[in-house]
Amino acid sequence: MNLSVRDRGLVQIYTGNGKGKTTAALGLALRAVGHGFKVVMIQFLKGWDFYGEIASSAFLPGFKLVRTGRAEFVNKENPHPEDLKEARRGLELAREALRSGEYDLVILDEVNVALHYGLIGLKEVLELIELKPHGVELVLTGRYAPRELLERADLVSEVVEVKHPYREGVPARQGVEY
Repeated sequence: MNLSVRDRGLVQIYTGNGKGKTTAALGLALRAVGHGFKVVMIQFLKGWDFYGEIASSAFLPGFKLVRTGRAEFVNKENPHPEDLKEARRGLELAREALRSGEYDLVILDEVNVALHYGLIGLKEVLELIELKPHGVELVLTGRYAPRELLERADLVSEVVEVKHPYREGVPARQGVEY
């Protein structure tokens, strides 16, 4: 990626209770690969095989998708040991991606939720931000972004739910919500 002296790479956070945080990160990834950038998206808490981005990522040169987590919901009060192990694996993959020099854009999808659930620590996520090399864009998604991350980020977008068909009993739809 050709960078000007002014382009240091930003830390972005997409948070809030509305729909579209992962979608926004995927849109950024699509834009980046369109310019020849190398992108990695590490998904925390997403061990299911039914997400549409899994299949579509194979068609995007320069885009790598790595999922961590089990194919079950995490019990916030009593997480399964495998949930903790998978979240740690996600952190290590993030460290490797940032250290590798291979990627222009690193997306940590649902990392804020993994943090909120206590699967990883705030200090570790702040260390990832400090590890970010010059010129690399780092995106953290998920509800519950803590104040310390919001203060450290260069860009914060809060996605607010105003109205959602789920509240009217409409289930999640393939190709739209997942």
